[in-house]
This record gives sequence, structure tokens and C-alpha cells, in this order.
Amino acid sequence: MHVNVELCLIPIGVGVSVSPYIATCQRILEAAGLQPELHAYGTNVEGEWDVVMAAIKRCHVAVHAQGAPRIHSSVKIGTRTDRAQTLDDKVASVHMQLHPDAPTA
Repeated sequence: MHVNVELCLIPIGVGVSVSPYIATCQRILEAAGLQPELHAYGTNVEGEWDVVMAAIKRCHVAVHAQGAPRIHSSVKIGTRTDRAQTLDDKVASVHMQLHPDAPTA
């Protein structure tokens, strides 16, 4: 099953800067063959359910191995069975509503 996910992984007990831990997770998602889209408060990723969920688990394992005693993650999951839809499709749909007269690529 194809899944669209927004992942926000927050290591706890590691100080103020968490960028090294987020970079680790980004590398793991990329190594899983996924194309993570990092944004200021999380990462969007899409792919097959088992691949995405296994990569999220590997993120937790690796961030704990980096010394984070606790991790809080929020995961938003979207699936649909009526048609295929990518994350880019979802964003493009909103842009079409905002700018209906704009030429499409």
C-alpha cells in the first residue's frame, strides 16, 4: 500500500540543537530509496507502507544509538485506494485553486 507520511522526530535529552539527529534520519530515509522532503518542522516522505515504516524504525534505532535517551515522534499517515496521488500532486492541487489561470507545466 502506498503511503504519504509527515514525520516529526524529536530527540529528547540531547540539548538544544537537534540537527545532527535529523540529518541522521534523513540519511536513513534516503538509503531506504525514499525521497524525503525536509521542512522546518518535519519531513514528508512517500512510498510503500512497509518500506516507510521500517525506515522510521531505523531512524529511532540510530538516533538512540547517537545518545538520545528519549525520542518523541509524531507521524501523520495518509493512504487512499481510489487513485494514486503523490505529495507533489497534493501541493499542485492547492496551487491550482490559488492560481487557476496560471499555465501548467
